[in-house]
Amino acid sequence: MDGTVLVADDDRTIRTVLTQALTRAGCKVHATSSLTTLMRWVAEGKGDVVISDVVMPDGNGLEMLPKIAQDRPDLPVIVISAQNTIMTAIQAAEAEAYDYLPKPFDLPDLMKRTAKALDNRNRAPRRDEPAENADGPDELPLVGKTAAMQALYRLVAKVMNTDLPVLISGESGTGKSLIARAIHDFSDRRTLPFVTVTGADLSDLEGPARVLARVKGGTLLIDEVGDIDDEVQARIVRMMDVPGDHAPRFMATSQGDLGIEVEEGKVRRDLYYRLSGATIQVPALRERVDDIALLSEHFLSRIEREGGTQRWLSEEAGEIFRAYSWPGNVRQLENTVRRLSLTSRAEEITRTEVEAVLGNQPETGPILKSGEGEKLGTSVARHLRRYFDLHGNMLPPPGLYARILREVEAPLIEIALEATGGNQAKCADLLGINRNTLRKKITDLDIRVTRRRKLM
Repeated sequence: MDGTVLVADDDRTIRTVLTQALTRAGCKVHATSSLTTLMRWVAEGKGDVVISDVVMPDGNGLEMLPKIAQDRPDLPVIVISAQNTIMTAIQAAEAEAYDYLPKPFDLPDLMKRTAKALDNRNRAPRRDEPAENADGPDELPLVGKTAAMQALYRLVAKVMNTDLPVLISGESGTGKSLIARAIHDFSDRRTLPFVTVTGADLSDLEGPARVLARVKGGTLLIDEVGDIDDEVQARIVRMMDVPGDHAPRFMATSQGDLGIEVEEGKVRRDLYYRLSGATIQVPALRERVDDIALLSEHFLSRIEREGGTQRWLSEEAGEIFRAYSWPGNVRQLENTVRRLSLTSRAEEITRTEVEAVLGNQPETGPILKSGEGEKLGTSVARHLRRYFDLHGNMLPPPGLYARILREVEAPLIEIALEATGGNQAKCADLLGINRNTLRKKITDLDIRVTRRRKLM
């Protein structure tokens, strides 16, 4: 890398780490714990890239962005923040920061982003008017520091001021509607209506016209589009194709994977293509365990602000929260915290109190739709997408087909052998394969066979 980087952070360790890493990479570095000093350097024309924390002893880094843009419109600013909420990501996007990373950040990732900023120093011109504060809630319950949530924040920030349709998928209780509302509340359409409809609202011929009259060019959210019958789906397609003079922004939510439902004939292909301009997959709470404590604190603080008693989770209670599967996701967590806040005998919520509340609740995986468990194909597709996402812009190593088949085949044969008491003849019959084929697979996959009597 070639250039001068200005680093502003009140954490001496972070300043030292960044200074050493950037210097080794070939950059000149000026580091400070003061926004005042940073702004003086910017005014003097120093620096090719800025890396700045948000909360500083003498001010807010985000509030400095308009001034930096005015003095140095081509100076990229990378915002780093320990305030791991969607509000921070959205505010950084509204202030047109070059990039945003949460703390604790991945140093190689920050170095790559800095190198990219140095290579692209001439940014697109900023908007003439800064974005106004949104009329939405002061705090959104979309809180998290995990990689999955940070990726979600960045995606929301990227799509909010576009007109692309947005498809938001995720289990019940993960906050799909909240994300849709956040995109609207921080978009250019924030002063226009936000209208949520179901299939019932569009079931008659006049339904689409009534809905479009209500939304008036704002945002239209179609709730659980996968549950809508084919006739109404066709009506939605026509409504999206000919929305009238004041076309709204279309969004939709779905508990299931619409791509799979298209293949199964449950969702129209033309509707899927129209809705999936941008797709957001909301992670289940059990997939971001490290956010449970943060969310619990958030809900307890909210209850206290609403006039409730100050409470906190004991260490043992927090461990129970982490171990629980939360089939109802964030919504269930909030309801549980509210109940404990009312029933707890002391300020500290105990393990026994948590066990009493969670003891009668299911600990199995979530139910996705109308009483049906998640289908194997849906689960496999979700894991494969995560596997590809982990490789970023690179492809996984060659030989993926064989590796995936092996990972599915081995547990299938092991469980089938267990179910048949280790009887290979019965197992082969159960699987529908030749006994010699089964023996070869047992050898190739290094599966241990234990013969025992099966009690059934």
